[in-house]
Amino acid sequence: MIAELDYSVVDPESVREFRTHGATVVRGLFSPDEVALVERGIERNLAEPGPLFKVASTDSDPGKFVEDFCNWQRIAEFRITAFESKAADVAGALMGSSEVRLYHDHMLVKEPRTHQHTPWHQDQPYYNVDGFDNCSMWMPVDPVAPESTLEFLAGSHRQGWLMPRTFMDNQAKWFPEGTLAELPNIEANREDFDIMGWALEPGDAVFFHMLTLHHAYGVPGENRRRAFSLRFLGDDATHAPRSWVTSPHFEGLESELPAGAPMDHPLFPVLRTLS
Repeated sequence: MIAELDYSVVDPESVREFRTHGATVVRGLFSPDEVALVERGIERNLAEPGPLFKVASTDSDPGKFVEDFCNWQRIAEFRITAFESKAADVAGALMGSSEVRLYHDHMLVKEPRTHQHTPWHQDQPYYNVDGFDNCSMWMPVDPVAPESTLEFLAGSHRQGWLMPRTFMDNQAKWFPEGTLAELPNIEANREDFDIMGWALEPGDAVFFHMLTLHHAYGVPGENRRRAFSLRFLGDDATHAPRSWVTSPHFEGLESELPAGAPMDHPLFPVLRTLS
């Protein structure tokens, strides 16, 4: 049975901030037991990598940045978090959707002394979905200092799609060169931009639109930065098959789900709905 959406889990100011700026923080969303559950899931994922697991840092990096995708069906801790935590309710309230569907889960770990930055980017251009009703949740299981947190460009989710490029060598592997506008050089002119970001404690979570420009620096010092993300789809999300490999890739989905169809497929279960 699909649980009913509970919009009351998030305050109106957070809803306004998400819709206006494209990102917001929800403090203390997850209990210590829920954080411990996700932490166990992350450690299990590291010990048992999935087929989409990858190292996203160079061999010369004194630390290591690794990530993995789409493991909720085999890692119970991730499945329980997606289906039973309040994250889907928060996402539904922020989107204003009558239905919240799981798109995918994403594990991200930056080990101590990792230099690798996550460059400024939007998420949706890498995906195989169209539609504006979407929301990503990102929660750490370790304290995250300001210099290692996610940062967002306020309002950028309303400014259209920008060119997605590979993170390590800046190649345009998704859309052909020249077909989308390039990202602004935010790092060269940070004082000219409205940048949002929060120091985070375990239990906190940030929610952001898949078109909101965001990035993160490396992790200096001796602290790990282990995080877990859930991507949610709302009412207007539809399948957008691509002629290239999306990130993450859903092998064979284009033969099962027509272009423009709602994301009604077992890979993308409905988590919440209004009665």
